[in-house]
Amino acid sequence: MEQAKRQTISTLDAGSRTLADRVCHQLKDDIITGRLSQGSKIVEEDLAREHGVSRGPLREAIRRLEAMHLVQRIPHAGARVVTLSEKMMSDVYSVREALEGMSARLAAEFIKPKEVDELWLLLEQHEKNIDETEGTVYFQREGDVDFHIRIAQASQNQLLVKSLSSELYQLIRMCRYRTAKAPSRPTKALGEHRQIVDAISRRDGELAEILMRRHISGAWQIARELLLKDHHD
Repeated sequence: MEQAKRQTISTLDAGSRTLADRVCHQLKDDIITGRLSQGSKIVEEDLAREHGVSRGPLREAIRRLEAMHLVQRIPHAGARVVTLSEKMMSDVYSVREALEGMSARLAAEFIKPKEVDELWLLLEQHEKNIDETEGTVYFQREGDVDFHIRIAQASQNQLLVKSLSSELYQLIRMCRYRTAKAPSRPTKALGEHRQIVDAISRRDGELAEILMRRHISGAWQIARELLLKDHHD
């Protein structure tokens, strides 16, 4: 009887985790793409009803979003979607420039020929994706199809990979989404990615780092201009 009870609890827990995974994934995308507005209050009752789940899985999803820095708990105000202030975005891009510059330099030293070929193929796919939007959008899906994550993986430095792919990753993606549709940015960003891969393939770590830092710095300038424009509007 006790064993059967434990199995039932285990099944319920597994189901709860599955629901939490689904809700977390959807809310994460809604926050990154702006469907859930920055600074908006997380109303558990409304979200539970919208996603067809109980409060338990929803609260677990919200806890995960907090760990991703996409949701903040404010004393006496509850949970809210993070607001990308100029200071926060500046901090994110400063960290990105340092870490991703380092990952490009290390990738030039440690990358395998097969990984170089895979990067070129990845950028070919990215070009097709941009063409499908008539050059208006360059926003990469997360994980192994993300150019910046592939560069970090090629560095063979697991601390770099962890920093860029877990702790800061979704906040970075939220910042990047803001520049993905900026006029002329998709084609320019793709060209810069190709220059970085070319430097890495030639084992020129110094140039790869310079190009990556310049790429991130340019993205920050665009993001900052868009942020200032939003404030004026």
